[in-house]
Amino acid sequence: MVEIAVEGVEAPVKRGSLRTVVAASAAGTAFEWYDFFVFGSLTQIISKTFFSGLTDTAGYIAALALFGAGFAFRPIGALVFGRIGDRVGRKGAFLVTVVLMGAATVAIGLLPTYAQVGILAPALLVLMRILQGFALGGEYGGAAIYVAEHAPPGARGRSTSWVQTSAAFGLFGALLVILATRLAVGAVAGPAAFDAWGWRIPFLVSAGLLAISIWMRLKLSESPSFARMKAAGEGSEAPYAEAFGQWKNLKIVLLALVAIMSAQGAVWYTVFFYVQTFMEKFLKVPPETINGLMMAATAVSAVLYVLFGWLSDKIGRKVVMLFGMTLMLVAYFPGFHMLAQTLNPALAEAQARAPVVVAADPADCSLQFDPVGKAAFVSSCDIAKSVLANAGVSYSNRAAPAGARAQVLLGTTAVDSVDARGLPKDALKATRNDVETRIKAALAGAGYPAKADPARMNLAGAFGVLLVFVIAATALFGPIASTLVELFPTRIRYTAMSLPYHIGTGWIGGFVPFTAFAIVAATGDIYSGLWYPFAFTLLSVITCLLLLPETRHRPLDH
Repeated sequence: MVEIAVEGVEAPVKRGSLRTVVAASAAGTAFEWYDFFVFGSLTQIISKTFFSGLTDTAGYIAALALFGAGFAFRPIGALVFGRIGDRVGRKGAFLVTVVLMGAATVAIGLLPTYAQVGILAPALLVLMRILQGFALGGEYGGAAIYVAEHAPPGARGRSTSWVQTSAAFGLFGALLVILATRLAVGAVAGPAAFDAWGWRIPFLVSAGLLAISIWMRLKLSESPSFARMKAAGEGSEAPYAEAFGQWKNLKIVLLALVAIMSAQGAVWYTVFFYVQTFMEKFLKVPPETINGLMMAATAVSAVLYVLFGWLSDKIGRKVVMLFGMTLMLVAYFPGFHMLAQTLNPALAEAQARAPVVVAADPADCSLQFDPVGKAAFVSSCDIAKSVLANAGVSYSNRAAPAGARAQVLLGTTAVDSVDARGLPKDALKATRNDVETRIKAALAGAGYPAKADPARMNLAGAFGVLLVFVIAATALFGPIASTLVELFPTRIRYTAMSLPYHIGTGWIGGFVPFTAFAIVAATGDIYSGLWYPFAFTLLSVITCLLLLPETRHRPLDH
């Protein structure tokens, strides 16, 4: 241990080796990311377990919304724990966050299902997700600041990039545990057992990881910069008022949000989460294949975070981040089209050969967005579109004469839908099933596959697309921690940097899967959801290029 003499302090401040500081901070953060990512990766199963009272599409949207709900509370956690970190200390704040996060995750693995207790099940799940998001809101800022305030000036980008890498370790661990559990449970109890009860195991594994994380963080001391600030009596007594009530600091908060975090949230959660939704729901790729691809991409990302963090120490933070967000801006639409061509070529061929068109009276069509499953889609247009939405099939719209019954057109084939308004419940269900059967038969006849054919998958090509996405995401995310730490003064750093970070990742990024999927359900175009992350990424490219200063040579004690 190295001791740092601090003027005005009776006892010296103990400073652990940088390696110990980085390891303890990154390990705890990786555990918290693991907790969060287990839920995101099991969205499909959770939608069936806790929202079985809804339709397939509504249940999936509700589960994605719940995934986003955890992120919605992250800015609140950032404010609460940011104030604690700026007034009491960095160590205590992110020790509490890891305990809260771990307890909520283990609890999810013990919750009753909708079939057992009805509406109480999703209510309890919502509460656990809120606690997870609240805790994670205080975690990242504490870990990034703690590492940065220990790191030497010329290595802050490389050192803090290990905190970013913890997200990769957390995601990789989540995918690995899920895959291993799925295979083990399937081998012992059959393929249906994982969906029935095996999904709980990855959540319960968190109990052991929690104990390790607490033990590691208890070994840490307070950061030198915070200790010096407290010793000099320069700590902030009102971090909220100082961070957000003074324009000189508020404008930095806004700049960090718009120029950096808008793109980071949009890019990162598209690359590591929405792409999974896209492959599973629209491309019909088996979960095991998706897990394998994402694990490989995540393993590569762990190295690239550190590479781009190190590079930002050499050539600057701004140019590296700008490269990442610009690359993703260019790659969004062609990249997702290439995923369709490599993972489900039969689907891409069918879409090109016999694109699906819904011909209907526009007045007969409702917005196909029903997050609570209560909308009554009973017109001929609505029934046809809901069948296509549940099947994950892309379609376009064509206006038909007023009063005309909707048709689903596939090349030269036309399938008539049925108006079910006024029908009793049993007759309505039978009508829907009849329309669904005829539409699915027409889709199969036109070459639309029910699922992706493993024999025709070009996994190397798909991984190449994911690799481009990962390079973009890691170039943007790798230098972010050091940039945010360097932007803000020590006395309000925890509070000020945590809020824009978690608005970007929580409100913009966390709702990428939900919003993008909802846009697809509303429009019928499986690629239309990409406009949501594209817009936020474009906003950051412009503001970063024009307004963001370079920070790599800034001292931290300012």
